Amino acid sequence: MQRRRIAVAAVVATGVAAAVAFTVPSMAGTTTPGENAAPRADRGDVAPQLLAAMKRDLGVDADQARARLARSAWASRVSSTLAATTGSTFGGAWLADDGMTLKIAVTDADARSRVRAAGAVPVLVERSEQALDSAKQKLDAARSAPADLTGWYVDVSTNKVVVVAQPGETEAARTFAADAGVPGDALRVQISKAQPKPLFDVRGADPYFIALAGGTARCSIGFAVTTGFVTAGHCGEPGDQTSGFNQQAQGTVEASVFPGDADMGFVQVNGDWTPQPVVNDFRGNELPVAGSTEAPVGAAVCRSGSTTGTFCGTILAKNQTVRYPEGAVTGLTRTDVCAEGGDSGGPWLSGDQAQGVTSGGSGDCTNGGETFFQPINEILATNDLTLVTAGGDDGSGGSGGDEGSGSEPPAASDCTALPVQRQGALRSRTAQAQPDGGAFRSGAGAQTACLDAPDGADFDLFLQRFTGRGFQTVARATGDGDKELTFDGRAGTYRYVVLASSGSGNYTLGFATP
Repeated sequence: MQRRRIAVAAVVATGVAAAVAFTVPSMAGTTTPGENAAPRADRGDVAPQLLAAMKRDLGVDADQARARLARSAWASRVSSTLAATTGSTFGGAWLADDGMTLKIAVTDADARSRVRAAGAVPVLVERSEQALDSAKQKLDAARSAPADLTGWYVDVSTNKVVVVAQPGETEAARTFAADAGVPGDALRVQISKAQPKPLFDVRGADPYFIALAGGTARCSIGFAVTTGFVTAGHCGEPGDQTSGFNQQAQGTVEASVFPGDADMGFVQVNGDWTPQPVVNDFRGNELPVAGSTEAPVGAAVCRSGSTTGTFCGTILAKNQTVRYPEGAVTGLTRTDVCAEGGDSGGPWLSGDQAQGVTSGGSGDCTNGGETFFQPINEILATNDLTLVTAGGDDGSGGSGGDEGSGSEPPAASDCTALPVQRQGALRSRTAQAQPDGGAFRSGAGAQTACLDAPDGADFDLFLQRFTGRGFQTVARATGDGDKELTFDGRAGTYRYVVLASSGSGNYTLGFATP
């Protein structure tokens, strides 16, 4: 039997099920590896189809587009490092409207020199990103919200939590936030007529890819992973069987979350389908996928979908809670890119770096709109998946630009090579939180740490993530001698805790974030 390729693509959802849809590449099984692939030369090259889409949607020429993508990759590295080194004073990072100026918010005036030294512009703010996230979590934890409030998110550029409300509902939004415990000076109400919904269609004449009770449905492949592909969680439930573009058996939905903490799904394919590191642009080309470096707020981003093709825009905010008719979904990324029914589950790229899969939105590509995507690194980390990438790298490679070529983080065993270093001293049965008694922001993906403990002492290392119930331990390294720790998890606020179980002395902690 012919092996069929899984190209990253999107197709229209069909059938009668309200929140279930599925996907496949329209190019799957029709080309040999590399055929119709968009040119990808040396470092700094960007697929011409993406450059054309960025010119149309963002008004930038090819050189400007390359510069923005390269700057975005640089900004990702700088902001990740500063988030860790500034710890609890970090207030967030974003690219300005020009797409080139990286701004870093800090709550401590003394930290501004560190930001300038890294090449970014410091902004002194009142609230840390951790404090803003805590305020947003209070909204997420509220038992109910007025129906005319469509979501909320952290806006690091204004140092506030934003509640999105229908016209005339400003006071309802303020009351809801106040009842949840969010201070009025930390709140901004954004008025919008948009009514977000998952992006799938129900049309009886379209081909089908998943059988449902009373009908059939389909939507979009997001990105290929080594054993299948990721897509939106509302595109199927665990155990659902999928078929390909040619109506041949394809795979099984192994994991799905929707609504709730995410809109993520994973389909494991059978041996007839071969995952490929490409995105179908629906113009006869395949765009390469080289990694999954997360782009910052303000960065340019493009998505592909079978209903509308390829469109580009800007990342507006992260960690947004969106209230769909089926229920609220947290942790989505907000953009000004348009999308329509049938684009659900499709891939998002910044250069050649995977960003996420389409969740939902409002508006259309005639009059404009807004669209939300589920971050890809959280899907990979939650389901222990490996992104299939061009060149055979493991999914953490560089982005489309000279400054965008990334490198693997140092191994936990190479303590002095880890970018963040902290020293401390402990007496027996005491503990310290690091960095500097506070916490730090981390993107989704692998974190590494090592602890150089004093000889003869038993110092243990704990990694904790901030939740609605306070800091919870997610990884630990205990026992005698120096410690090494690796944790692959979702984005959030973290801290390390060093505990002297026995013995006293000085220690050195080194760690790296995604």
